[in-house]
Amino acid sequence: MESSGSGQVTQLLRRIQAGDRDVVGQLLPLLYDDLHQQAERYLAREGRDPILQPTMLVHEAYLRLVDQSRVDWQGRSHFLAVGAVAMRRVLVDQARHRGRLKRGGDRQRVTLDMAVEDHKLSVDRDEDLLAVDEALRRLAEVDPRQARIVELRFFAGMTVAEVAEVLGVSKRTVEAEWTAVRAWLRRELGADQGR
Repeated sequence: MESSGSGQVTQLLRRIQAGDRDVVGQLLPLLYDDLHQQAERYLAREGRDPILQPTMLVHEAYLRLVDQSRVDWQGRSHFLAVGAVAMRRVLVDQARHRGRLKRGGDRQRVTLDMAVEDHKLSVDRDEDLLAVDEALRRLAEVDPRQARIVELRFFAGMTVAEVAEVLGVSKRTVEAEWTAVRAWLRRELGADQGR
């Protein structure tokens, strides 16, 4: 599943974690294609011309990632999983910055009924992105692992097997929790429409 450069990535991540900032520039070329694909998926889900382009999103997320000092990097898959979270946060911060969140009125929320079944998430407005982000925050309070599963499946585009590897659980566990979390998200996002 991981490329032959995984060992090199893991070694560089451990050096960065140990405080060796000189190797930060060596890491991006090894992960750039994977990060760029994640960024393209994120931005494609926005359904409109994003202000950020994939390259800009990759660089912004990358800077946030390598600046983290409290992460015990496990390797390439772990870095990409955390990268998906960083990209989501960049986009949420961007949506908040634009100040488009309207209180009530004609506010529409994204529904996950079809999106969950198709393993796609359409976030075509800032309000939708913020609604999904808020639902994931609530889920993380209830079950942090299920929130991670959503991040990794929806936002990082990882397979069940890849999610299981990152989380250190069985594929069966991921599949069972994936079923439960889809139902929870439908309820939560449906309830948000009435708020």
